[in-house]
Amino acid sequence: MQQQNVPISALVDMYKRGELRLPEIQRHYVWKGTRVRDLLDSLYRGYPSGSILMWETDEPIPTRDFAIAQDTTAFAGRKLLLDGQQRLTSLTAVINGEPVTVRHRKRPIDILFNLDHPEGPPSEALEVDNDQESLLSNDDELADDGNGDDIADEDGGGDKGLAERLGRRTFVVASRALLAMPNWVPVSEIFKSSDTAILQRAGITGFDDPRYQKYLDRLTRLRQVKNYSYVVHVLERGMSYEEVTEIFVRVNSLGAKLRSSDLALAQMTSRWQNLLQQLEEFQDECEDNGFTLDLGLLVRAIVVFATKQGLFRVVGATPISRLKEGWEEAKEGLRFAINFLRTNAGIEDESLLSSPMFVIALAAVSRVKDNKLTKDESRALLYWLLAANARGRYSRGSTETLLNEDLAIIFRSGDVAALIDPVKRQFGRLHVEAEDLAGRGVNSPLFSLAYLALKDAGAKDWFSGLGLSLTHQGKLHFIQWHHIFPKSLLKDRQYETGEINEIANMAFISGQTNRRLSNKEPIAYFPGIVAKQGREALDAQLVPNDPELLKLENYRAFLKARRIALAKCMNDFISRKAGEVSR
Repeated sequence: MQQQNVPISALVDMYKRGELRLPEIQRHYVWKGTRVRDLLDSLYRGYPSGSILMWETDEPIPTRDFAIAQDTTAFAGRKLLLDGQQRLTSLTAVINGEPVTVRHRKRPIDILFNLDHPEGPPSEALEVDNDQESLLSNDDELADDGNGDDIADEDGGGDKGLAERLGRRTFVVASRALLAMPNWVPVSEIFKSSDTAILQRAGITGFDDPRYQKYLDRLTRLRQVKNYSYVVHVLERGMSYEEVTEIFVRVNSLGAKLRSSDLALAQMTSRWQNLLQQLEEFQDECEDNGFTLDLGLLVRAIVVFATKQGLFRVVGATPISRLKEGWEEAKEGLRFAINFLRTNAGIEDESLLSSPMFVIALAAVSRVKDNKLTKDESRALLYWLLAANARGRYSRGSTETLLNEDLAIIFRSGDVAALIDPVKRQFGRLHVEAEDLAGRGVNSPLFSLAYLALKDAGAKDWFSGLGLSLTHQGKLHFIQWHHIFPKSLLKDRQYETGEINEIANMAFISGQTNRRLSNKEPIAYFPGIVAKQGREALDAQLVPNDPELLKLENYRAFLKARRIALAKCMNDFISRKAGEVSR
């Protein structure tokens, strides 16, 4: 195996010229802006950021397109990129100022550089948990320009200390508010523009400005990121595709970079050409119906229907013919699952599920029953879904173990009502009590149930009067969650973070309405809502009618009253939709 040191500038050129190709075993580009931010920060500071793995071959290997369009070249396909796709795509996008294409949509990767950043190591540790997005946005959105794919990571609270906190960072994901500040410069602009233009925009009028040399040195240092050399490992030409796939799996297993589903997909594609294309075509079909199904979920569905259990470790020993049969069954089951979620449960988007494993279980029921469920079976399935989702059935303990327990019931007996028994053993009781909501925030499975229950009960936006939906057209109408009592006021009164961010302090409104509401107590801004929409606008969101409870000093009493109302609404919602199935 060859080893070379190749600067980023050369790697970006190879990427753009089409000298690098992406084998089908690779997943698509998934990085959020915050991951690109952190990569740039590491490179700027000279920190290590991994290595690159390539394979030079003349074999006709199935490939896929990168997220950035490449030029055609006579050398296309000579080198396949096995490890480093996310980094090289991100760097190509930022250095060249090119958008990436994700799920057929082009979007820029806009990162800003702080000319006034503090010296020394970073002042805070930033960590991105995943690359998944939710249509239920928080109410602390800093950007209003449509970029906000990771606002929750960037603004950290939207309170009066936001500017100071961001000022301690070297790179951030772009927003209009920061772009208006002279010390924040788009990274792509730095790689394309002259120092003079950037310094003039930053307010530097001459050499005698004390900031001149500091800013100039920092711009030079950032541009030198292009000279950072990655260690590039190149596998030998004589290796087979199967052997290279095994190396790919081992490298990513050791580095914990890919999930087990990604590794299983790599094993499948080495034996099943064009599988990735089939999966992505089905993803597009689901996307057209409002659901974004992760590739990993589709891979698990194949395994489930091919082997009647959900463990990925059996992929290598499963005949490819059986996997293909499983895929045909999986597609039909998943179509049923999406339709059931939308029409029976009122779940319009996968982000309302506490785990995507519910989609797999619903799909399994569909195939066992051949899409012929009795009225009682549909009712039992809906009750299980709503109750188990609200409790976080697959979020406590081993996901695979819990899924396999449910799959065993489905495939062995087909008794849909029996699915509720493991949930009862797991959680004791299934109905929601007011105390269950105490200290529970947006990460609780009960948060989605609150949204579904309020939507089903007729809650509407406080300005437009539109009913709640995750499918509204236009960014201004996207549904967000809003703190009824503003966070900054509660912080000033020394309330605990858990109290401030409780579900009982949340209302569901549009982004446009969210920006219109002032940083005042509800006792002050509610009269304006009532004047335009009537008291029923507040009643539908279960806001207590007692004016005393809308005062800051009575916040804990407000929480107690609204917890009671929300718990009743949630239980009524489940009863209305499905009733309780007794066994």
